[in-house]
Amino acid sequence: MPPANDARWLAAAAALAERARPVASPNPGVGALILRDGRVVGRGWTEAGGRPHAEAVALAEAGDEARGATLYVTLEPCAHVSARGPACADLIVAAEVARVVIGMADPDPRTCGKGAARLREAGIAVTETHSSAAAMGLEGHACALSLGRPHVTLKLALSLDGCIATAQGESRWITGEAARAHCHRERARADAILVGGTTLRTDNPRLDVRLPGLEDRSPSRWALTSGEVPAGWQKLASPADIPAMDGVRYLFVEGGAATAASFLRADLVDRLLIYRAPILIGGGLPAIADIGLGSLAHAHGRWTFAGSRQLGSDRLEVYARARNEGI
Repeated sequence: MPPANDARWLAAAAALAERARPVASPNPGVGALILRDGRVVGRGWTEAGGRPHAEAVALAEAGDEARGATLYVTLEPCAHVSARGPACADLIVAAEVARVVIGMADPDPRTCGKGAARLREAGIAVTETHSSAAAMGLEGHACALSLGRPHVTLKLALSLDGCIATAQGESRWITGEAARAHCHRERARADAILVGGTTLRTDNPRLDVRLPGLEDRSPSRWALTSGEVPAGWQKLASPADIPAMDGVRYLFVEGGAATAASFLRADLVDRLLIYRAPILIGGGLPAIADIGLGSLAHAHGRWTFAGSRQLGSDRLEVYARARNEGI
C-alpha cells in the first residue's frame, strides 16, 4: 500500500479504536487494520478488559494473508511479555508482516521505542508517524503516563450570552435533542463523570447514558464535595485528587459553574466541549465562576480550536489545551 494512503488507513484504525473506549481499561483502546493488495484482510480493536490486543485480533482474522501485508496500528505494538498474553511485536514478526505503520509511539517505558525496534530487527519496514486521529483516541493513555492523571474534558451547555441557566436556576433544556444525544455519546466514551456537590443536591442528576445500545457504557458517577454522596456515587474532595481516581483515564466534568472554575483554576482541563444554543438569556447564571485570571494577556494562547459541528439548531465547539507536553 503506497505511503500516501497511510493517513487514511490510520484514521480508519482510529475509528475502530473508538469501539474499545473505555471498555479496554486498564489498557489503552487501540485499533488495527491489515491490508493486502488493497484489501482489508484483518481488523481489530482492544477487547474488553484489555485483552486480546488489537493487533492480535487483526492477525487472527487475517490468518495466512497477513504474510507480506501492511499493518496499520494506532499505538506502537507492545514489546513486553505479560501473563495475560504475548507481546504484539512478537506476534507481528511471527506472522511475517512486511510493513507496519504506527500512529503514535507508546509512552509506556516497557514498550517505548522497543516495539518498533524489535520489528525492524526482524526485517519489517516500520513507518512511525504522529497521526492526530490516532493520538486523539489515546489521550487518556498519554495523560496517565506523562502527567499521572486522567484526561479531563469539561462540557458546557450555554446560551449565546454565556449562561447555563436563568437567574432562577432553570436550565432544562438550554440545548436541543441532537446536542443532548451527542453529550450522551461523550459520556459513553468516559470512565467517570463528575458534577459539583451543589449540582448533585439541587438537580439529583442521573448522569447515565441513554442512547440505544450504549446504556451499559454509563460511566462511574462522582461529585466534587466534602459532604456525603448517595449510594452508587463516589466523591472527590479537590480537583488535585484526580490522580487517585482508580481506573479512570477519561474524566468528563459536567458542572456547575464553581466546579468548572475549580478545574480550570487548577489547569486540569485538557479539552473543552462547548454546546452553544441560539438563545439569549440575559442576567442568567454564568457558565464559569472566577478562575483567578490575573491579566487578560494570560488568557491568550491557552486553547487551540479543534473542530466544530452543527447539532440541530445548536453548535458544538471543541478546544484543546495547548501544552508543552504535547498532550
